[in-house]
Amino acid sequence: MRRTIVHLLTAASLFISSQAVPAVAETRELLLAAYSVPKEAYEKRIIPAFEQQWKQKTGETIRIHTSFAASGAQARAIIGGLEADVAALSLESDLQQLVKGNLVTHDWKQGPRKGVVTTSVVALGVRKGNPKGIKNWEDLAKPGVEVLYPSPKTSGGAMWDVIAIYGAGLKLGKQRGLPDSAAEQYASDLLKRIQRNVKVMDKSGRESVTTFERGVGDVIVTYENELAPRITQGRPYELIIPAETVLIENPIAVVDRNADRHRVRDLAEAFVSYLYGDDAQRAFAEFAFRPTNESTAKSFATTFVQPPALFTIAELGGWDKVFSTLFGQEGSWTKAVEELARAH
Repeated sequence: MRRTIVHLLTAASLFISSQAVPAVAETRELLLAAYSVPKEAYEKRIIPAFEQQWKQKTGETIRIHTSFAASGAQARAIIGGLEADVAALSLESDLQQLVKGNLVTHDWKQGPRKGVVTTSVVALGVRKGNPKGIKNWEDLAKPGVEVLYPSPKTSGGAMWDVIAIYGAGLKLGKQRGLPDSAAEQYASDLLKRIQRNVKVMDKSGRESVTTFERGVGDVIVTYENELAPRITQGRPYELIIPAETVLIENPIAVVDRNADRHRVRDLAEAFVSYLYGDDAQRAFAEFAFRPTNESTAKSFATTFVQPPALFTIAELGGWDKVFSTLFGQEGSWTKAVEELARAH
């Protein structure tokens, strides 16, 4: 069983001086299923710190296992039987799939941060020196510019990328004084023109960055926090945060059905609570995730650029509307991909 590590002693060691050796305490285990991007933050900093803190407070040894994959794929895996006790996904619509599947049964959006553990923004990564002169979204549609972002069919990050492009198009259209219908058409057209330049659509945001690091593409559309740490480490990239971009909101929740069945609800809830605290939020921020803890956010206020035309999913009408507008059968991204496929 994955859940409990039982230490079996040999028959010869069961008795010493006719006295039975006391049973070794169980080590409880928790499985965190998360989207691929925050892997380093969890594994290098957050999980070891929580395990140590839990041991100091309770005397109990615990083990947190991890599973990382593209957000949409991760949600489907949990629905299909992956025994995750906590789900940390890229976007609300993926977590809502677990709600619809009766895996998450509590109101996960309760609380001051509405179930959002970290935020980020969609940004652009270009080669050192910015040889193609990329400054804004329209530059991604220019002839000869090769663009990377993953597939929205598997990646939550890709959905954020597409939403950023479309939402930016709406903002730009309205800035030009276009009526709503014309602004929507401009946004759809911008998305189609950029999609025409997309060279590769990988399965996840992390795979897309790996492709970019192999030298493919002139510009990558991705999370700010995928690029900033690499640039700090000396990678030959530059980070561009467009004036018009979307606030990425990353949700987390205890997976009720699994946590209850595995008898680790107390541990799962404590871990999620820890992630909202200052220690974990600082760790996230040091890996370039924007903290949702207000006091932590103030400490890092000068670290993160605030785009002047930042917008949210709520401003675009909420997830149901956005999904239908962009990714449904008649959605702008869906139609753009289908039209380009027919053209080739």
